[in-house]
Amino acid sequence: MTYYWPPSGGAGVQRCLKFVKHLPEFGITPTVITVDEKQASYPILDHSLEGEIPASVQVIKTATREPFEFYKKITGKKDIPFGGFANTGRENWKQKLFKFLRGNLFIPDPRIGWNRFALDAATKVMKRKDIKAVVTSSPPHSTQLIGLKLKQKHGLRWIADMRDPWTDIYYYQDLNHTALAQKLDAKYEREVLENADEVIVVSDDMKRLFLKKSAALNPNKIHVIPNGYDEADFVHPSTPSSEEFIITYTGTLTEAYNVEGFFQALCDTVTRNPFIRYKLRFVGKVSEGIKKQIEGASLPLITEYIDFVPHDESIKYLMSSTVLLMAIPDVPNNFGILTGKLFEYLAANKPIICIGPIHGDADRIIDECGAGRVFHYSGYELMTDHLMQMSKTWKINPNLDLPFINYTQYSRRALTEKLSRLLVS
Repeated sequence: MTYYWPPSGGAGVQRCLKFVKHLPEFGITPTVITVDEKQASYPILDHSLEGEIPASVQVIKTATREPFEFYKKITGKKDIPFGGFANTGRENWKQKLFKFLRGNLFIPDPRIGWNRFALDAATKVMKRKDIKAVVTSSPPHSTQLIGLKLKQKHGLRWIADMRDPWTDIYYYQDLNHTALAQKLDAKYEREVLENADEVIVVSDDMKRLFLKKSAALNPNKIHVIPNGYDEADFVHPSTPSSEEFIITYTGTLTEAYNVEGFFQALCDTVTRNPFIRYKLRFVGKVSEGIKKQIEGASLPLITEYIDFVPHDESIKYLMSSTVLLMAIPDVPNNFGILTGKLFEYLAANKPIICIGPIHGDADRIIDECGAGRVFHYSGYELMTDHLMQMSKTWKINPNLDLPFINYTQYSRRALTEKLSRLLVS
């Protein structure tokens, strides 16, 4: 059961889609219950992903009732807000009002209006099919309450898949919860963790975070299955430019990621290498605050902004890059943040520059795979030295592709095999 499903785009949909794509290889035929895209509040769409759904898989789409149309009307905004933009940008009183309502009337989140429709669909499916287990994937974490209801009513084996923290998500404090709302949300989180037969998280630190929520939790029932990459997505050849030193970032970037030090390091590198053509390329959503930082670092002339593109096209941008840039939000509890892009970056065999916490889960994986370096947000001098060294190497050979990265354990097929074991155990 997943809210995000093709034609929804973005990183969140990839996990469930790839699980469903590979589960039949392990003798499991899943049935998907999701929301009708005509009624869903998807921030972005990517119809190219629909072609990856196996023909043998039944996908049941239901109605939903959500407040986002009301949000558009009262704020005058055309787009659905991203979670990552919960604490960025200047807000008018209407947006502040909606944020307060979102944090206190819709608990755990505004997409809880889908639950009754999804529950009804699940009940009907269980009457027709011999369902052995249910997997609920979140966010939205309201989806986990569907699994809780099914467990309580039918005793069905239930696996809760958590892609993000719940009450510890980095923008949680910006949602203006009252004490009562926070208490209720924490209660839901605890009930899900305690009642699920198995819990899946995407990082070791996230497991530690959830284990703190209840003394009744058995550590052995929380399993780490990170995000990954699909081998089938990387059929495009590597085509790094010999004319430009291209640094590519894909996905969403806001001020919360604290990459201003990198921009300054890049500015110094560009100034000191006047005969190298640099390009800083963003594929996705970049906040206005980040664009102002880029202007402040005198980088607009080398910066390219590309809006969200279909997933296969974003892979092509990776493969035509010299270096790949990623960042982890500079927020509490960020040691366990493992963005989906990390594993696709690994599969691209390009050097990675990551701005984030030292000794976090991302740092460990990048180091284990020999795929690049992680720099602390304040590591301006180290970033500059690294960029200068890469530029020196690039002048000799503009192909900086890594000869070998030990990343195959993060293939979607290998990760789906781990899920299959939980489903049949």
